[in-house]
Amino acid sequence: MREEISSGGVVIFGNAILLLKKYNGDWVLPKGRVEDNESLLHAAVREVYEEGNVRGNVIKYIGNINYCFRNNRGYNNELVKKTVHWYLMDTKSMNCAPQKNEGFVEARFVHIERAVMIAKYEDERKIIKKAINEISSN
Repeated sequence: MREEISSGGVVIFGNAILLLKKYNGDWVLPKGRVEDNESLLHAAVREVYEEGNVRGNVIKYIGNINYCFRNNRGYNNELVKKTVHWYLMDTKSMNCAPQKNEGFVEARFVHIERAVMIAKYEDERKIIKKAINEISSN
């Protein structure tokens, strides 16, 4: 089993959260692999910018999620254990654009309540709820 470390952001603008729509219709948070000699924080900021064309300002680290998946992209259906580290971020503009070459067809700031409802994966819904609790308590 191969291990993979990623980092991403829950980006807030007012009462909306940045979500990306994949070619298959799934709505997800921006995240991606941490490159060699790159910090988790830097990777999260970079991925938010690359995937959504949004400059995120990190507020705080909000936790990680773990899951396993089968990588069927030329790796002989290899099992991968993935850890994703999440940062709460804000931004100064709702301007965003999807990274088409990564399979994203839309980038949008979605009202926080709707973001929880439409996010594809349960673990990402939990991170969104955690982010909402963080901003509500401040």
